[in-house]
Amino acid sequence: MPITRMNHAVLYVRDARQTQAFYSDVLGFTTVIEHDAGAYVFMRAPASDNHHDIAFFSIGAGAGPTQAGKSTVGMYHLAWEVPTLHELETMRERLADAGALIGMSDHGVNKSLYAHDPDGLEFEVMWLVPAAHWGSAEHEAIVDSLDIADEIEKFAKVGLQ
Repeated sequence: MPITRMNHAVLYVRDARQTQAFYSDVLGFTTVIEHDAGAYVFMRAPASDNHHDIAFFSIGAGAGPTQAGKSTVGMYHLAWEVPTLHELETMRERLADAGALIGMSDHGVNKSLYAHDPDGLEFEVMWLVPAAHWGSAEHEAIVDSLDIADEIEKFAKVGLQ
């Protein structure tokens, strides 16, 4: 049986309710299940057909910062997809307003925003370029700066966005 896609992620966080508020207010996720005392929260992305896309389990305010990538193994980031470049621009504004935006990259096959949640865990919000427009970028590890307005104009010329 082949794997078809990632279904959900579960993360340990200091305070599941604080992370729940961030994912709700900034990313538009809705709560599916939550523990009365805040031990866990399960959430669904706005346009998802999953039961839940992410869950958070509280481990307490005394938890240290993530050390992933700093001489320890761990997850780098999760990526959330939006259907249009216009929605990516809206998300850029929301992440910037929340003080969470830390970077923007053009990877050729996708256009990406990078941000941190309240615990400093990194995530990506991205628009996937239709495969017919990947060209040689499909087999390249591209990290260029991203100008969303330029990308909207460029893809409008080929009938996208």
